[in-house]
Amino acid sequence: MRAGLRLASAFLCIVVLGSQHTSNGLVVQNKSPVTLPIARRLNVTGATNIVKLDQARAKALKTRPQTHAGKARRTDIFNVPATNEAVDYVATVGVGSPPTQYSLLIDTGSSNTWVGAGKPFVETSTSKFTGNLVEVTYGSGFVLGEEFTDQVTLAPGFVIQNQAIGAAIESQGFDGVDGIIGIGPVDLTCGTLFPDVTECIPTVTDNAFSQGLIPAHEIGIAFAPIQSLESTNGELTFGGIDESKFTGPLTFVPITSTSPANEFVGIDQSITYGSAGTVVLPSTSGITDTGTTLLLLASDAFATYQDLTGAVLDNATGLLRLTPAQFENLESLFFLIGNTTFEFTPNAQIWPRALNTAIGGQEDSVYLIVNDLGSLSGEGLDFVDGMTFLERFYYVFDIANSRVGLATTQFTDATTN
Repeated sequence: MRAGLRLASAFLCIVVLGSQHTSNGLVVQNKSPVTLPIARRLNVTGATNIVKLDQARAKALKTRPQTHAGKARRTDIFNVPATNEAVDYVATVGVGSPPTQYSLLIDTGSSNTWVGAGKPFVETSTSKFTGNLVEVTYGSGFVLGEEFTDQVTLAPGFVIQNQAIGAAIESQGFDGVDGIIGIGPVDLTCGTLFPDVTECIPTVTDNAFSQGLIPAHEIGIAFAPIQSLESTNGELTFGGIDESKFTGPLTFVPITSTSPANEFVGIDQSITYGSAGTVVLPSTSGITDTGTTLLLLASDAFATYQDLTGAVLDNATGLLRLTPAQFENLESLFFLIGNTTFEFTPNAQIWPRALNTAIGGQEDSVYLIVNDLGSLSGEGLDFVDGMTFLERFYYVFDIANSRVGLATTQFTDATTN
């Protein structure tokens, strides 16, 4: 009800606002992939709630296919107070002409692009109001805004024309950033507009490809573990891959056919533990998600993992905690994705110890980044391979062929944590 009232009341101002909008520009052709630097940040205002935020997001993602604009079930989604993302990757994106620079979260778990959470949207000669409102609900917040088309600059000479951009009227949960650049499947935009509730919105990647700006309809993402609160240590490549960023062959698997994971950048995988190959999670479906911090497993799989590691729940952080002796005995997790097994080392399974105090932990403790999804397996979305997993691999979302690629990198076996 609250969402519907907000949409209806905001829509009353469309006639007044609609008279203030304008258009257009030239397409700059660029047939090579385009790479953006991206920064990883630990948001200290949200860091102590990492588990709650990730679980709330997972719940929102699982219920998302059942919701529509103005009808999001906030009793399901807001089971924790809306607050800031704890760990995120951000890119600087220009909107308008001349472009206003915005710091936007990179999110494969959503596909709308919008600004105005921090720095307000600035209308220029290329801004054109569409007559629609846009509303998107996330696990840790929401945005309600006006929908424009505008010029979007992702890099010098890489300018997308007529990109749909939400200009926030109201948003919650995104302090410290200006909005989101959604690079997930385009179907996630369907039903987010009002009154055009049946419309879907081409993503920035869709438009870059259709306008001939990039040679391939895909995105390559390189990350790295960090030991500081903020570091520009990643790359987002539109239209191709950066072969210098990975060391092993790329393994591609199709987007899973299992619902609701197939609504997102979803894959099938199984997980075993240690040299004995103890099954933690049988082959099942879940998602890869840059908007989630931790590696989340279905509650039954998480219980198995906890039992195997001997870890105890730490009340201060919500994470599992090991003694130094237990960490010495921790074994690798092995992810079977397609026909390739990816090793997730003991060091990869722990939170960076240099950042323990930033999440409310003890400086000399060892915390695990594997946590509870909050629901049992068998529901069609049984894991979330979040950032702490993805930063150990090179990650490709091949939109044209509906598949996901992973490869080892120099950080796969790193012991920096």
